[in-house]
Amino acid sequence: MSVTVQHLTKIYGTQKAVSNVTFSVSRGQIVGFLGPNGAGKSTTMKVATSYIPPTSGRVLVEGYDSAAQPMDVKRVIGYLPEHNPLYLDLYVHEYLNFSGKLYGMKGLALRKRVADMVDRCGLGEEQNKKIESLSKGYRQRVGLAQALLHDPTVLILDEPTSGLDPNQIVEIRNLIRDISRDKTVIFSTHIMQEVEALCDRVVVINKGEVVADDTVQNLKLNATTSSVVIIDFEVEVDYATLAGLKGVRQVEKVDAPSLHRYRLYADAGVDVRPEIFRFAADRNLSLIGLKQEEGSLENIFHTLTQKSSPSNS
Repeated sequence: MSVTVQHLTKIYGTQKAVSNVTFSVSRGQIVGFLGPNGAGKSTTMKVATSYIPPTSGRVLVEGYDSAAQPMDVKRVIGYLPEHNPLYLDLYVHEYLNFSGKLYGMKGLALRKRVADMVDRCGLGEEQNKKIESLSKGYRQRVGLAQALLHDPTVLILDEPTSGLDPNQIVEIRNLIRDISRDKTVIFSTHIMQEVEALCDRVVVINKGEVVADDTVQNLKLNATTSSVVIIDFEVEVDYATLAGLKGVRQVEKVDAPSLHRYRLYADAGVDVRPEIFRFAADRNLSLIGLKQEEGSLENIFHTLTQKSSPSNS
C-alpha cells in the first residue's frame, strides 16, 4: 500500500479530533477524503505529512512511519495545505527555486525541474511576477508546483479548490487529473462534482471516525440514503412545524428566487409527500412545487454525516 492509516487517534487537550481511523490507499489511486468541517480531515492529513504526531496509532507513507521517520516521509510526499502558505514577496520562479533547494536540488537539475513545473502547472506567463500579485487560482497553481517539485510519489491536497471561482475550480481539477496519472493522490473537498469527476474511491469521516470507505459507484448502489423531497411555498413556513411532520428527520432552507424552498429528509423508503399535501391543505398554504430528489453523492454524504437532531442550517 502507498498510504496506510492504522488506528489513528489524535487528541488535543480534552478534544478527540480523530478516533481510531483506519484506511489504506493503493499506489496510483485517487481518493476523495470527505467530511463536514471539524470532522478530522485536516488533522489526519497533518499526521500523514509528519506535520503533527499522532496520540496513538500510526500512518505509513511508502512504508515510512510519519512520526518515526518524518524526513523520509517528506521526501516521498507532496503536500498542499488548506491555507496555502506562500512567500508573497518572492517571484514565482524565485519561490520554486528556493523550495527546490530545500529538497537538496541544485544546478541544472533544479533549473530543469522548475521549468518543467512552471510549464506543467500553467505558470509560464506568471513566473516573473510576484506571488502577491497573483489571483487565488494562480496561487493554488504555485502551491501545486511546489508540492510536485521534488517528484513525490504521494500527493496530499487539503481543500485545493477552496475559495476559487467556477472557472478556477475547473482549471485546478483538470490539473489534478493530469498530474495524478503516475501518483497516489488523497484530497479533501466539499464539492461532490469533483469527487465524481476525479476519484477512484471515497473515504468519509464524521466526528473523527470513518463512516464509509468505498467507490463512488458502490456508495450510490449500496448506501441506504435518505428519502429527499424539495418543496416550494408561496410564503415562509416554520421550520419546527415542517420538522414535526410524520417521517421527517431534518429540514433545510434552500435559496430560491421569489420562493420559499425547503429540503426535507426522511428515512429511506418513507414517502412524506402525502403528509406534505395534508399539511398545506390544513393550513390553506399554496404549495407551488413538490419534487422527490434523486439519489446523489451529496445526499449520501448528508446521510452519513447528518446530525442526530433536525436542523435549519
